[in-house]
Amino acid sequence: MVKITTPRGIRNNNPLNIRKGNNWQGERPVQTDSQFEQFESMQYGIRAGFKILRNYMSGYNGRVKPLVTVHDIVSRWAPESENNTKAYIGNVCRMTGLHEFEKISFAERSKMVSLVDAMIRQECGRAVDVQHIESAYDMLTV
Repeated sequence: MVKITTPRGIRNNNPLNIRKGNNWQGERPVQTDSQFEQFESMQYGIRAGFKILRNYMSGYNGRVKPLVTVHDIVSRWAPESENNTKAYIGNVCRMTGLHEFEKISFAERSKMVSLVDAMIRQECGRAVDVQHIESAYDMLTV
């Protein structure tokens, strides 16, 4: 008999697998995972991922070079030291229809939702409801 388990990122409401290290809005008050953040809802976990991506794309408000392509974003998010980054980039590009070196802006809602949806599928091996992704994006832009 094959046991089907829910991916860790889904169980943690952290489908982008954000590692511990920050105090996030919507964090569970009691954290039982020693490596990855746990959130009260899927929207809060995805919102945290969008905040990180927004920081990447703004260059941390101009302090470093902005990361504005799938190649640059995924290379930072999923470095070679922990992942097969080239395959991750290829999978995200196939799922989104974005070119590896196409410039994208955080203000492009549909592209950002598509990007995060693809990253979640890559991280967890399955999708989450796109409404969770859209509402998490809107939590930062409204």
